[in-house]
Amino acid sequence: MGTETQAAAENRDCTIMHVDMDAFYVAVELLRRPELVGRPVIVGGLGGRSVVLSASYEARRFGVRSAMPMANARRLCPQAEVLEPHQGVYRQVSARLMAIFESITPLVEPLSVDEAFLDIAGSMRRLGPPRQIGELVRSRVSRELAITASVGIASTKFVAKIASARCKPNGLLLVPKEETIGFLHTLDVSALWGVGAKTREALARVGINTVFDVAHTPPTVLQRLLGATGRHVYDLAWGRDPRAVTPVRVEKSLGAEETFARDVDEDEVLETELLRLAHRTAARLRAAGLQSRSVSLKLRYADFSTLTRSRTLTEPVDSAQLLYEAVRGLLAGLGRRPMSVRLIGLRAEKLETADGAAQQLTLDGRDDNWRSAEDALDRINRRFGEAGIMPARLLGRERNKPPGGQG
Repeated sequence: MGTETQAAAENRDCTIMHVDMDAFYVAVELLRRPELVGRPVIVGGLGGRSVVLSASYEARRFGVRSAMPMANARRLCPQAEVLEPHQGVYRQVSARLMAIFESITPLVEPLSVDEAFLDIAGSMRRLGPPRQIGELVRSRVSRELAITASVGIASTKFVAKIASARCKPNGLLLVPKEETIGFLHTLDVSALWGVGAKTREALARVGINTVFDVAHTPPTVLQRLLGATGRHVYDLAWGRDPRAVTPVRVEKSLGAEETFARDVDEDEVLETELLRLAHRTAARLRAAGLQSRSVSLKLRYADFSTLTRSRTLTEPVDSAQLLYEAVRGLLAGLGRRPMSVRLIGLRAEKLETADGAAQQLTLDGRDDNWRSAEDALDRINRRFGEAGIMPARLLGRERNKPPGGQG
């Protein structure tokens, strides 16, 4: 048996693949702005409260990171080009990405719009050994979407995810099952799931700094230090992760929220923002074939205190107008607010699969008319892009929308 054949046979234990796009939002934006390739680019709003959604690798060299306040990012890298996000475009590219994954294997577990776990055990007879399948995924993403992906392959989800991070950008790393422990024991303790900054500090105080140190610490000691997490961390340090790829993840809720550039007192501004959020949320419900039986309102005040209120609906809905009417009623029911509003959010909850035969109707057919109009909006926006057409009340709002909104 030749060396390559032996390696392929041994690596057939590596049935878990983690695929992660490289700076996904930036990569998609650069398809529109190819002249910016190779330059520092940041995707996010421009408002004082905006955060970085994604940064190119050129910007990351200056210390820019996702979720960093935009003001900090611009101080670190003032020469960066800052691009406003286009969430509708990202969702479209994500749908094409997931379709590529599902053509490889039906066992796909999306983690976000730009990453997923794949179980390729059943695909090897048709597509070859794990490394060959990983290269196939990377080549198809590059050819069909014109962006790049990093692929980690291992015998467990935990190690596959670490591997994809270690080979970024645009790489592939396969960790053979028999080399898993050696691979893990070279890593900093922060590589273990469940070890954040505070846990890392607690472990460092007793001289535990690497995964090797964790693996050679008695579980009882780790449990005294970390509580129930101690055993979990110990098992991971020895490569034990029995979780399977779960292809069906039922959405429990969908929603959107907006952080204002300036705190807001006016009811009209809040209601207009709720209408926009209702349209974003309803479009996502319809695209996913879902309906909502409950809607919730979220307000964050100027002092960062947060209030939420929810309402159960009489019938499941996927109409923006019906979501808006319900959540506007929640807002009105609060009465006089104690202070101005920093953030407002709307969330559709208690989701269920939409039944096309069960439209939400009033006696005069008004709700049916709303639903038909929103179906037309969906078709037009799919053709011309997000916000290609919208209710007249939102036109000025979209043009002057304060940056920094979150989806």
